Amino acid sequence: MRAALVTGASSGIGLAVARVLGEEGHALTVAARRPEKLAEAADGLRAEGFEVEAVPADFADEADLQRVVSAHRERYGRLDVLVNNAGVGVGAAVAEILTKRVDLQLAVNLRAVVLAYRECADMLRAAGAEHRNALVVNTSSISGKSGQPWLSVYSATKGAVVSWTQAMNKELAGDGIKSVALCPGFVDTAMTEFVRESVPVHAMIRTEDIAEAVRFLLRLSPSCVVPEIVFQRPGEAL
Repeated sequence: MRAALVTGASSGIGLAVARVLGEEGHALTVAARRPEKLAEAADGLRAEGFEVEAVPADFADEADLQRVVSAHRERYGRLDVLVNNAGVGVGAAVAEILTKRVDLQLAVNLRAVVLAYRECADMLRAAGAEHRNALVVNTSSISGKSGQPWLSVYSATKGAVVSWTQAMNKELAGDGIKSVALCPGFVDTAMTEFVRESVPVHAMIRTEDIAEAVRFLLRLSPSCVVPEIVFQRPGEAL
């Protein structure tokens, strides 16, 4: 059985992607910040018949991130898919930006992605040597393709995730490891509650849309790399 690790997996995109990975035959480690919410999500996945290890963690904390990877390694001993989905966005006008919120977004949205690659590199290389199709999915944002006002710090971190993904494809291609940056517009999750007066739920992208893209990526041959996918709502422009 192949194995996957998904961060930010207690709800939204992360949970939807974890479900698809389970359906595609992967044992799962799911991690998120809030223990109760994560436990509920993990129980739901187990009820669907999937093998699940749940590890609460704050991805702004390096030791917590390392603990998640260690728990995954101890249980499964292999890693075929890494999903770096944990993220946080805090909007503010530039003159009102708080340093602690800059640091939080940099730590969770960017530094944690970098550290996750480092901590998982050996397992990903082993999977790549075995089947040439190890996969890392990095959740970016459409705002990482076109920076947005009041979400400037968030946009910057997500743009950096796109650049990091490009670098990893160049660095790790010979190891059979592919990386993809997912860049969605407004998705119907808790993170987009702030915009629902102007963008109603029925007009938002579904978490299942993002998860189905991951299913597609799993089925590609080792000869095909998709470096990024942009998800737009009808009529939406970058």
